[in-house]
Amino acid sequence: MGAAYFYHLTRAPLEVTLPLLLEKSLAAGWRVAVRGTEAARLEWLDQQLWLSPEDGFLPHGLAGGPHDADQPILLTTGAAANDPSCLMSVDGADISAEDVNAMERVCVLFDGHDPEALDRARGQWKALTTAGCAAQYWSEESGRWEKKAESDAASG
Repeated sequence: MGAAYFYHLTRAPLEVTLPLLLEKSLAAGWRVAVRGTEAARLEWLDQQLWLSPEDGFLPHGLAGGPHDADQPILLTTGAAANDPSCLMSVDGADISAEDVNAMERVCVLFDGHDPEALDRARGQWKALTTAGCAAQYWSEESGRWEKKAESDAASG
């Protein structure tokens, strides 16, 4: 059983933070699915991932290609065909307790300057912790990532 990690983006935008988390996930030996809500936005993220990191390479692909199952990182709007250990939700993509329980980790990245994104993340936190999922809330407001809240599995 995994845990949900909520990342409140207030300083660095998604296109800066996501590659860092993807690098850490690959270093942990995980395959990753990045779940978004719109294909055009995922195509934009795909382009951003090809541009960074400058000193490395993040092997990834957009869902719908012939090699989805082989992708270490798969950008998708639905179920992931690459058998991920980690699921990253961007732009308010749906996350369920079943997702959290099936993964090593679920990451929810949300824009701290967008009131709708904040409300959506709060709703996801409440739904997941109420369902008994372990969760952590991380903020970069101070200039570095700090854990601000935690809910153990089954404690809500």
